Amino acid sequence: MIDIQDQYTKELASFYWENGLNPDMMKVERLAYFTELVAEKNETVNLISRKDIDSIIEKHVFISAYITKFIPEKCSNFLDIGTGGGFPGIPIAIVRPDLHGVLVDSTGKKIEAVKEFIDKLKLSNVIAENLRVESEEFILRYSETFDFIVSRATVPLIILFRYSIPLIKEKAYILALKGGDLEGEFRKAELKYKPYIKKFTIFDLSYKPTNARNQKGKKLVLLELRK
Repeated sequence: MIDIQDQYTKELASFYWENGLNPDMMKVERLAYFTELVAEKNETVNLISRKDIDSIIEKHVFISAYITKFIPEKCSNFLDIGTGGGFPGIPIAIVRPDLHGVLVDSTGKKIEAVKEFIDKLKLSNVIAENLRVESEEFILRYSETFDFIVSRATVPLIILFRYSIPLIKEKAYILALKGGDLEGEFRKAELKYKPYIKKFTIFDLSYKPTNARNQKGKKLVLLELRK
């Protein structure tokens, strides 16, 4: 019987190759190990939808690793808002060990699981916090700390801005994985936060072999902010 970690490693490497990326096999193996930890923990703690377990590599792990290619140069400190089971924060930390990150979620059970994953993966460049990102405690601790904020959580862009502004350095980026009507969402956010927005780009998040024409409607929003 094929070892599950081997299976995850092969599946991940295949996604990398299909998309013209040259995988660092040590990192791929760590991502596969992380996948195994999440799948195991998901039996007792609801980290990802149960129906996603069979496609965990594509829907969660590969996509989280893949978006690292959109991280602007010179970023050094990132915040993952609403990390859930550690997505995309842990794959980012594995693929980009030069970045330091804080993974935040308000659900205690999820953060306990994420802390366990960080420990088992021996990741020294990230920590997990069980707080609300808009709480006074979090803002006091992390005011003007981050130059890169990432989120897969489904909050509207206007709320992501509200959360991010107190926590970012003078120049920073927000990267959000989204679906739906982004133009309308962006216009709403722009009405309130226009002075902060320097640049705004929407990428179609297509990838081979399962989403080559982006029929799944995945979008990546990259915003450059200045205070």
